[in-house]
Amino acid sequence: MTRRGVLRCSLAAVLFGISAPAASRLAGDMGAFTLAGLLYLGAAIAVLPVVGRVRPTRRAIVRGAPRLATAVVLGGAVGPVLLAAGLSHAPAATASLLLNLELVFTTLLAYFVFREHIGPRVVSGTVLVVIAGLVLGWSGNADLRWGTLLIAGACLCWGVDNCVTANLDELAPSHITLVKGVIAGGANLTIGLLLGDAPAGWPILGALVVGGFGYGISITLWVAGARDLGAARGQLVFATAPFVGAIVAWTVFTDPVTTREVVSLVIAAVGVSFVLRSDHDHDHAHEPTEHDHEHVHADGHHDHSHPDGEMVRHQHAHSHEALAHAHPHVPDLHHRHDHASA
Repeated sequence: MTRRGVLRCSLAAVLFGISAPAASRLAGDMGAFTLAGLLYLGAAIAVLPVVGRVRPTRRAIVRGAPRLATAVVLGGAVGPVLLAAGLSHAPAATASLLLNLELVFTTLLAYFVFREHIGPRVVSGTVLVVIAGLVLGWSGNADLRWGTLLIAGACLCWGVDNCVTANLDELAPSHITLVKGVIAGGANLTIGLLLGDAPAGWPILGALVVGGFGYGISITLWVAGARDLGAARGQLVFATAPFVGAIVAWTVFTDPVTTREVVSLVIAAVGVSFVLRSDHDHDHAHEPTEHDHEHVHADGHHDHSHPDGEMVRHQHAHSHEALAHAHPHVPDLHHRHDHASA
C-alpha cells in the first residue's frame, strides 16, 4: 500500500468529515435539491484553478464517458439529494457516523461487481463498520429511521460512484470533479429553484464554500488516492470522515454526545484500522494497456522513456507492455487482476 494513497484519502476524509455537520446546519435554510446543487457547484469552482493542467484527449473522453456518466448521475446528482434530505431527519453527529455505510456498499460492490481483491483484513474491518452502523441506527424514533434510510441510500449511490471512478483512469481526478459539479450540481440547483426554493445570500455562500472544500478538494483527493489503493481500501481509509464530522458536531456545534454514538465510533474506528497491512504478494501478470495517471519511473511498472529524462512524479498518457512478476501490492490501477487461482 502506498503512503501517498493513504495520505490523500485521509485528507479527503478530514475535509468531507467537516462538511457533513456544516451542511446539516444549511439543510434548514434551503431544500434538498438546492443544497445538493450548491454543494457540487462549489466543488466545480474549487477545482477550476487546476483543471487545465492536464487536458484529456478525445479518445480518453469517449472511453471514459459511460463510467463518468454513472458517476455524475449517482454520485453527483442522486446521492447528494438523498443526503441533504436525510440531514433534516437526523442529528449532525448521527448523520456523520451513518456515512460509514458508504464503506460497506463500496466494499461489497468492489468485490462482487468489480472483482477487486479484498482480503480477510478488509472484510473484518467492513463487518465491524456494519455493526457500528446498526448500533447507530437502532432507534425507536421514526424520524431518525427515515433519516437513516435516506442517508443509507446516498451511501449506496456513492458506493457505485467510488468503484466506477477508482477505475476511471482515462481522466484526471480534477476533470471528474468538474464534470460532476457542473452537470449534477447545475441540474439539482435548477430543480430546486423551479420548486420555488430560493435561499438568501449568506446560506448560498456557505454552501458553495462547504462544497468547495468538502466535495471539490475532497473528491479530487479521494479519486487520486483510490487509484493507488483500490476502491475498497481507499474507502476504508476515507471512513475516518464520519469520526471527524461527529467530533466537529460535538465540539463546534455543541450537539449532545450520546452513548450510542460513542460506542458506534469506537467499533468503527477499530474496523478502519484493519486496512493497514492489507496488501498481498503472489505471481501476477499485467496485460498490455494504455491509460493516463500520475506516476514515477522507479516503481517497476513504468519503463517508458522521456526525451528529457523525466524522473519526478508526472502525468501523461502512456502504455504498458505485458509483464509478469511478483511483489506486495494492493488493487491499484495496475493490479486489478483476477485472483481465482491466487
